[in-house]
Amino acid sequence: MKPTIEILENIGKNSQQNKNEVFTRLYRYMLRPDIYYVAYKNLYANKGASTKGIDNDTADGFCERQIQNVIRSLKQETYMPKPAKRTYIRKANGKMRPLGLPTFTDKLVQEVLRMILEAVYEPIFLDCSHGFRPNRSCHTALRKFKYQFNGTKWFIEGDIENCFDSINHSKLIEFINAKIKDARIIKLIGKLLKSGYVDNWEYYKTHSGCPQGSICSPIFANIYLHELDKYITMLQENFEQPTKSKITDCYRVTQNKIKSVNLKVEKSEGYQRSKLIKQKRILRQQKLKLPYKLQTSKRLKYIRYADDFIIGINGNKEDCQKLKQQLTEFVNGTMKMKLSNEKTLITHSNTYARFLGYDIRVRRDNKIKRGGVNNCTKRTLNNTSELSIPLKDEIMKFLFENKIVWKKRSGEIMPIRRLNLMNCTDIEIVSTYNAELRGICNYYSIASNFHKLNYFSYLMEYSCLLTLCSKYKSTISKIKTKYGEKGEWRIPYKTKTGMKYCYFADFRECKNKYNHPNDKKFDLATKNTPRRTTFESRLTANLCELCKTTNAEHYEIHHVPKLKDLTGKKEWEQLMIKKRRKTLIVCESCHKMIHNK
Repeated sequence: MKPTIEILENIGKNSQQNKNEVFTRLYRYMLRPDIYYVAYKNLYANKGASTKGIDNDTADGFCERQIQNVIRSLKQETYMPKPAKRTYIRKANGKMRPLGLPTFTDKLVQEVLRMILEAVYEPIFLDCSHGFRPNRSCHTALRKFKYQFNGTKWFIEGDIENCFDSINHSKLIEFINAKIKDARIIKLIGKLLKSGYVDNWEYYKTHSGCPQGSICSPIFANIYLHELDKYITMLQENFEQPTKSKITDCYRVTQNKIKSVNLKVEKSEGYQRSKLIKQKRILRQQKLKLPYKLQTSKRLKYIRYADDFIIGINGNKEDCQKLKQQLTEFVNGTMKMKLSNEKTLITHSNTYARFLGYDIRVRRDNKIKRGGVNNCTKRTLNNTSELSIPLKDEIMKFLFENKIVWKKRSGEIMPIRRLNLMNCTDIEIVSTYNAELRGICNYYSIASNFHKLNYFSYLMEYSCLLTLCSKYKSTISKIKTKYGEKGEWRIPYKTKTGMKYCYFADFRECKNKYNHPNDKKFDLATKNTPRRTTFESRLTANLCELCKTTNAEHYEIHHVPKLKDLTGKKEWEQLMIKKRRKTLIVCESCHKMIHNK
């Protein structure tokens, strides 16, 4: 039998070559056992693999029998997803974001469905979409802005209000049904959407929206918002009006004068030549003060990350207002959603707008620099896109919220100790600061004012030193003397290979360092990978890796969230530590013994 992953790769290629192709009979691929091993491989390493939903079903205990039961229920169309467990996390604005935690079996089915939908839809999603997609992230969206929005006059900052919670189920089914003509797939998607949730031991039905935290929610949201991408692309085609001439008349006249003077310079000598060169320099200085490009052409650029999008317009404000009205009507009417009035703003590109945690604008800067092939003077920054760090809103807010700094009455900001880290080891204290520092500096590594994070790095380092001082009731100078070497301080720690040192992170290492997209890689496009997962091979080997028995009726996977949590006192713990694996194939009796001890 041909591996299912290989079939899905061929489906992806067909979808890419034939954008309008309609797919049928996709449900049969959910009835193949091999794809569930791939789904388990994608899920077991995640932090949520050991998180319980409304029951005790987790990644622990996965076996062939579980796959057979799932396939049987799907084949008979009796499969019913269980309600998700509702939990809440705090958002940046203080509000609570609801998350849905499905059972692991439901996660497994959703992951298989996600792989099938991704094979069909990923090739047809537009290049302007960057959220929840393989090999794409916030940085890919921001880089697109940096290189595509040069010369833009106006921004429309867009945000859809409660995007995940307001997805209309019937509309989503309608959008999917236009591309996938498979009644059983559509029926399964309907069950997942209507499965409901449990909040504080009380069951609630879901009439709209996709639960955030669900495996399929990102792909559902992208399918839904793909209609918005197509609509704005259609508006872009109707809006854009390029002009024949791009250069302003005054710039062209001055440029022609310089060419005429250049011809005279070649033919003249002595005092006359020096006079013409001086005249040429004056003309060039005048030219650098003149606008080069005509602003009569109309242009529209668009980038979306999840439900946040930015539209750049070359035109007047009336064009922006008209476009915003058209968007509002489309989102309210066709998509049955609502644009957020607070966040959907029309902003002149000379002033900062907020997009994905960055302050963005188009510079109006006539500063002249030398560069290029001939090292001549030119305006390098004018009408170019700029990405800046919102220091007050993001960086200082982070420092104050985590009690890393405090503000004196004079307004001076001072680093302070962190009481919540006082009981940690030295290496844990420094590692915590390093992780926070690198995380922020990596995210803002493409900002034009990255150098301003030097002050942030200073506050983090001295807060770390003060925490160590409070722990040992010492001073900064003594701590630096104790851990210092060659002008740097570091924390020593022992490993199996000997003594190693943990230095405080240098924020400059993050600058101009390409950060790979943090979204998941497109599994179906991965080449030269084995078609059979190690889980399938290990389970079908019918060998208990603990007691070495080969005649057991069932073999299961024992799964632990983190290897570092194992003490190594028991035999199975020692075996997992030795193998450096979070999973262990055991027989049913050994698995019961592990959990009973």
